[in-house]
Amino acid sequence: MELINNASLKSYTTFGVEAACDHLYRIEDVEELKLAVQYLDQPLILGGGSNILPLGSIHRNVLRVELKGIQIINDSDQPLVKIAAGEIWHEVVLWAIANNLGGIENLSLIPGTVGAAPMQNIGAYGVELANVFHSLEAIEIGSGQLVTFSNEECRFGYRESVFKTELRNKFVIINVTLRLSRQHQVDISYGAIQQTLNDWHIEKPTIRDVSKAVIHIRQSKLPDPAEIGNAGSFFKNPIISSSQFQLLKQEYPYMPGYPAGDHVKVPAGWLIEQAGWKGKRIGNVGCYEKQALVLVNLGNAKGEEVWSFAQEIIESVRIKFNVQLTPEVNLWS
Repeated sequence: MELINNASLKSYTTFGVEAACDHLYRIEDVEELKLAVQYLDQPLILGGGSNILPLGSIHRNVLRVELKGIQIINDSDQPLVKIAAGEIWHEVVLWAIANNLGGIENLSLIPGTVGAAPMQNIGAYGVELANVFHSLEAIEIGSGQLVTFSNEECRFGYRESVFKTELRNKFVIINVTLRLSRQHQVDISYGAIQQTLNDWHIEKPTIRDVSKAVIHIRQSKLPDPAEIGNAGSFFKNPIISSSQFQLLKQEYPYMPGYPAGDHVKVPAGWLIEQAGWKGKRIGNVGCYEKQALVLVNLGNAKGEEVWSFAQEIIESVRIKFNVQLTPEVNLWS
């Protein structure tokens, strides 16, 4: 365990905003983690920092989970693969493809670590983590007790899980077990994937082809956090009632929407763009010119600046469409 006092979090988050925390613990061992969560008061848990926006100085203990390791538990047609929480998610996707294991290729290039993946049920291009999730192990903050959660017990929803609701800040995920497959059934239902594969003249795509297509799509419209600070999609796509959607369609005939049970999911990026924010800049913060769903740090933005910018977007979308946007990123203060 490494302790850094008065640590800068700038290099530990993809937004790259300047913020300090009183104590940062870098932990590579499960037993050390158990001790830390028993004796440190209400610690904040940090993984890859790809979904966090610090709003200022953090006067709390921050635990950066750096546990490593990948293990195939049962080598069958649908093997279970246990992955330590500190592994980089995209590197795990590439590892799976290299080992002929399908199921997560659509989730290529999603930033962050494995431990954060089930917290918000990461998803992209027609696939969610819940589709392949088997179980996870987590340590209870306070007691240090090891607890196993099944897929059902995680209560996954759209960018949601039990760890973002009633169990928020109560557990530290130490590993995730996925059920992958050697009998591949690729999902190319998302239009952009199909179009990309068509452009490449690929008629029978492999999991590697799908991964490459997803990487191509993401790189064409999303900024690289190493070059421009961002946290990917800043807002969730709002889910509204079918009746509200039909009323909005009367005024905005080209408004896109996708069935979500008895409701309709509306792309937040479309709403933000229609409200006039795409490519707009205020001070050191901007709305990315290629994807309105992404807010970017254009210089030395502070977390408060980013959040103020986001709140203006939320208000303008509410006024124009009577639709409430909700942040996908976690706000630290």
